[in-house]
Amino acid sequence: MSASLTTLLHGLRDVVFPPVCLECGGLVKHVELRHICERCAPRIFFVRDPHCLTCGHPFFGQVEGERICPHCDGLHPAYREGRTCVLFKGPARHLVHTLKYNRGLHVLADIEAVIRRHPAILDYVRGKTLVPVPLHPAKQRSRGYNQSRLLAESFARAAGGDTQIVPLLQRVRETGSQTRLNRAARRSNLKNAFAPLPGAAINPDLTYLLVDDVFTTGSTLNACARVLRRAGCLNLDVVTFGHG
Repeated sequence: MSASLTTLLHGLRDVVFPPVCLECGGLVKHVELRHICERCAPRIFFVRDPHCLTCGHPFFGQVEGERICPHCDGLHPAYREGRTCVLFKGPARHLVHTLKYNRGLHVLADIEAVIRRHPAILDYVRGKTLVPVPLHPAKQRSRGYNQSRLLAESFARAAGGDTQIVPLLQRVRETGSQTRLNRAARRSNLKNAFAPLPGAAINPDLTYLLVDDVFTTGSTLNACARVLRRAGCLNLDVVTFGHG
């Protein structure tokens, strides 16, 4: 389909079904963001320097000494560094929740557009081998897709270059929702939940990047990182779309 025809069809669709902002419910007139309106888009908080080197959460004000935040106290990361694109609040929270819980594949274009607005994240991702955090097969069948895999694809497209996606992990134990659990409970809940994907080959010369939707306590990412470390992954970082 030609670009002009696609543009025409999108225009007709917007006339019949005007896009509505996920945050405030108002009509959206953006060209780049189709589900966040002009009034709400500035409320997407992009994470810039200075930030925690372990999880990416921003520091506010003067920063001295070690650049590790209270979110990571006691985490003992099995990976080197972590970055996040935006804070998990406001419009960004609605984008992730729509994708994750409402079968909202239509917001992926907006998520990718947000990622493209963050040059530092693009530089951080570019050229690395992305490893999505896996879902348990039962959960993936129920949801229909793994949102972390879709986010990895968005990161890879936005970063370009020789960025690639390689699944290296499987989730072998169903853990249920971790939303209401603290870090200690999450860590216990995730014990033996992940394993190397059979037949997956790890190249010790590559830099791998674990990808997940949101960094909350880091327990899920760290559980995956430990498995990859034991499997021979020497150069390992993490990235998430949101933090909070």
